[in-house]
Amino acid sequence: KLELAGYGKGAIGGVPMMDFKKMAEDAGLKIISSHVNPVDTSISDPFKAMIFKYSKEVTPKIMEYWKATAADHAKLGCKYLIQPMMPTITTHDEAKLVCDIFNQASDVIKAEGIATGFGYHNHNMEFNRVATKEQQEKVKGNPFAAFMKVGDQIYDLMLKDTDPSKVYFEMDVYWAVMGQQDPVEYIKKYADRIKVLHIKDRYVLGDSGMMNFPNIFKKAYEIGILGYYVELEGDKKGRTQFEGVEKSAAYLQAAPFVK
Repeated sequence: KLELAGYGKGAIGGVPMMDFKKMAEDAGLKIISSHVNPVDTSISDPFKAMIFKYSKEVTPKIMEYWKATAADHAKLGCKYLIQPMMPTITTHDEAKLVCDIFNQASDVIKAEGIATGFGYHNHNMEFNRVATKEQQEKVKGNPFAAFMKVGDQIYDLMLKDTDPSKVYFEMDVYWAVMGQQDPVEYIKKYADRIKVLHIKDRYVLGDSGMMNFPNIFKKAYEIGILGYYVELEGDKKGRTQFEGVEKSAAYLQAAPFVK
């Protein structure tokens, strides 16, 4: 099973979507998920087109994007459509607006035939905190203020202010650890919201020794996780993507904690 990245204008990495689907199926792979981030389709540069600053004014463009994107992915038979990048959030008001737009996006996605609605994937930034003036005032003048957990974590605000019937979460366990969080605690606490996982390490699974995969898998099975994907990014040791895939697959196949 495969989770896509690289969607744009009806294509995956420049390959028309239905052609890409045939290539995947010919290789014995089934596409069931995709990572997509809203863009302003009127801007040609793909990086400048990405929408990070949400507002009421830009909301129609975001919904236009989700409508077309969901329709394309429904043709692929995709079950999950997941946003992988965090919009700009520096205040509680910005967090609330983002959550409202996520809820709206889910309605649009469902209307185009993807029943699960809107999914969200984290990195480490979501575990930063935003603080109200009142929260900041409480520690003002405290010499240990820099070491205190002041304010609310953005990820927790997302979980609180999105509609559980509309928005689910794909927890990237590696980036949760990079955000100084225990993914097992989150999976346990939000068993009804975290539906899928990214099983990720620095590169090849198990190489770093910093990821507690046995406990992660145990808790994921306990809550009835719907699925997981192995993600590989850049490797500083010069190994190719295919080498990383092969070694990660071998790790999972040999692991007694993987069903």
